Amino acid sequence: MGSLPEIPAKYKACVYDEPGKISTKIEMLDMPEPGPGQVLINLSHSGVCHSDLGVMTNSWAGLPYPTQPGQVGGHEGVGVVVRLGPGAELSTVKVGDRVGVKWVSGTCGSCRMSLDPDGIDGHRLSLTPSLVAACLEGAEGVCFNSQISGYYTPGTFQQYVLGPANYVTPIPENLDSATAAPMLCAGVTTYAALRRSNAKSGQWVVISGAGGGLGHIAVQLASRGMAYRVIGIDAGPKEEIVKESGAEHFIDVTKHDDKSLADEVKKLTGGFGASAIIVCTASNKAYAQALDYLRFGGTLVCVGMPEGKPVGIEKSYPAFLVAKQQTITAVAVGSRKEAIEVLDFAARGIVKTHYRVEKMEKLTDTFQEMSEAKLIGRVVLDLQ
Repeated sequence: MGSLPEIPAKYKACVYDEPGKISTKIEMLDMPEPGPGQVLINLSHSGVCHSDLGVMTNSWAGLPYPTQPGQVGGHEGVGVVVRLGPGAELSTVKVGDRVGVKWVSGTCGSCRMSLDPDGIDGHRLSLTPSLVAACLEGAEGVCFNSQISGYYTPGTFQQYVLGPANYVTPIPENLDSATAAPMLCAGVTTYAALRRSNAKSGQWVVISGAGGGLGHIAVQLASRGMAYRVIGIDAGPKEEIVKESGAEHFIDVTKHDDKSLADEVKKLTGGFGASAIIVCTASNKAYAQALDYLRFGGTLVCVGMPEGKPVGIEKSYPAFLVAKQQTITAVAVGSRKEAIEVLDFAARGIVKTHYRVEKMEKLTDTFQEMSEAKLIGRVVLDLQ
């Protein structure tokens, strides 16, 4: 390991200058000082996620408050620890360690709060306490005392960021930073979703939105890491990346209506349908279609978050779910343990993110490409 760079007084950050629009701006910010239990990280790379687009445009109804001007977005950051705050020297993290910052950048570890299922205020969910535990149930990914990177907490579209020493994610030595970055959200989220599906090796799993940033990683994890048989569904131009990622079959969703899509999946699965469906795309229609080709006893896992006013999953009639013994579940992000496990998959070459590297100045263009559904795979920002 070479010598660490000198810490400057100011550094570059990419902020949302007009939340509600696709617009970012490079600004110079003052260097923060790590507080008790915190570390200062010199970031080299950050992935760009569709969730960042939703946060920036204030179109994600799952968040309780609108994004404010000046917010630094991003939640897939990788860099080197350059300074420890008071008490952080007692942690396992040392100066010079390479670590990652995820969507949930810090948790309380002891909360007993969750969303009130009736707490929809206008188009946004309220944070009314209920009796459901999160951290104490091992689900720290939905801790409601958490810090969310890129949403009311400075994110990873910047050269330096603070993080809690006890929650940053160690990066394997043989995994380069640009490759590691997407694993901190797209990787851990889809890995957790596949585990939640309860599918068994050899069973058919459908990935809806299979050519996107999350989807193509889900295809690789499912086919190469967990021995599932995979069908990928997406628009035609994404067939190549889906097949390269390990899908046995690809279905161009633009060439089918709901009935013919379900018929095609059933034909490919011996007439039964898929044992598990992971919906990675932010589409209400994709959720409604999925139930038509979910087999008896199968599981639908919700991952993609549709924008706009929350609506229920069409066709999720209790009578049908009961008769078919089907399950609908969901994953926001995985745990710190799951993040470490999926980074190990990447370090061993089982998962290889399809990405291109862009400079910070190209972030607005990247979001525009993403909003038009033209982005294949992932974009990783070079922050140096």
